[in-house]
Amino acid sequence: MTDAPPTVERIEAAVYVIPTDAPESDGTLEWDSTTFVLVTAHGGGRTGIGYTYAGPAAAQVVTGKLAGVVVGRDARTPVASWAAMLPAVRNLGKPGLAAEAISAVDIALWDLHTRLLDLPLAVAIGAVHEATPVYGSGGFTSYDNATLGAQLADWVEAGIPQVKMKVGRDPDADLGRLRAARDAIGDARLLVDANGAYQRKEATLWAQRFAEFDVRWLEEPVSSDDLAGLALLRDRGPAGMDIAAGEYGYDLPYFQRMLDAGAVDCLQADVTRCGGISGLLRVAALCDARSMDLSLHCAPQVSAQVGTAVWHLRHLEYFHDHVRIEGMAFDGVLAPEPDGLLHPDRSRPGLGLTVKQVDLERYRVA
Repeated sequence: MTDAPPTVERIEAAVYVIPTDAPESDGTLEWDSTTFVLVTAHGGGRTGIGYTYAGPAAAQVVTGKLAGVVVGRDARTPVASWAAMLPAVRNLGKPGLAAEAISAVDIALWDLHTRLLDLPLAVAIGAVHEATPVYGSGGFTSYDNATLGAQLADWVEAGIPQVKMKVGRDPDADLGRLRAARDAIGDARLLVDANGAYQRKEATLWAQRFAEFDVRWLEEPVSSDDLAGLALLRDRGPAGMDIAAGEYGYDLPYFQRMLDAGAVDCLQADVTRCGGISGLLRVAALCDARSMDLSLHCAPQVSAQVGTAVWHLRHLEYFHDHVRIEGMAFDGVLAPEPDGLLHPDRSRPGLGLTVKQVDLERYRVA
């Protein structure tokens, strides 16, 4: 007679609203806080951690619909739980908030599973890389040129060889901002993100201007829903400038449509939106089938681990807000080495993180 497998005994969620360290904006949005939804999965005497950056209502989906699906399932099979969660949210609307809730639960279940195995997540999911390359990301349009240049230069001086800035909110100011950025980082690689701020012809014009500053990456020059517009920029943009999008993908069909449309040179995906670790690995498989690179969007403490298992990995967005929040939320966070890589700690099981409950409590709203 064999012992019964460990089961998922309890799923919990907490919501924290954390102010930014300064006003922030990009080409299409302004914000002064970030909402962080933390999920814990309990079973077999262990606790797994997952999270997403979503609205407070995501926590209700986690503790209501999703907990009802997952609790009682085998804690050793997170992908089976993921597959069960997808149809359960049919009437809630799969994309958006429900997908973010599923992502957080899936990450927590993978963390629980690998803690039960006493294995680091990177090893358990089949790493093909030792570490995950990063690029520094911030450069908000709300920054003055001195602040912009200092932030980008700090990353380069720390050994991160590529950095990204926001553009598109005030086109009249952007040429000066680009000069300030290039002066600050020298020959380091410069990436720009318009967050869908332009229309097609405007984006075509700006792509040529960006090329004058040796910009090699133009992210969301038009809305990520405008697949024909993205494909236009990809086909007619400057040589050597990659068009990228995909961070707002919530399910596999979204990524399939983007790839079928020939919309991007490099696909992006966010592990806290696209269905968690189980979802992201399937997005990576779509890229593998096309020999196309995948770039991971934000959430560096999870993405750095998952990135090691992405065969056609380009890099990970080391985003200012998420770096700051995850450092506040967890002990055991990874920081880039002088080689510009995040190296998962293979001596610690799961994600290798411990929640700093006392530090977080002041920001809790639910």
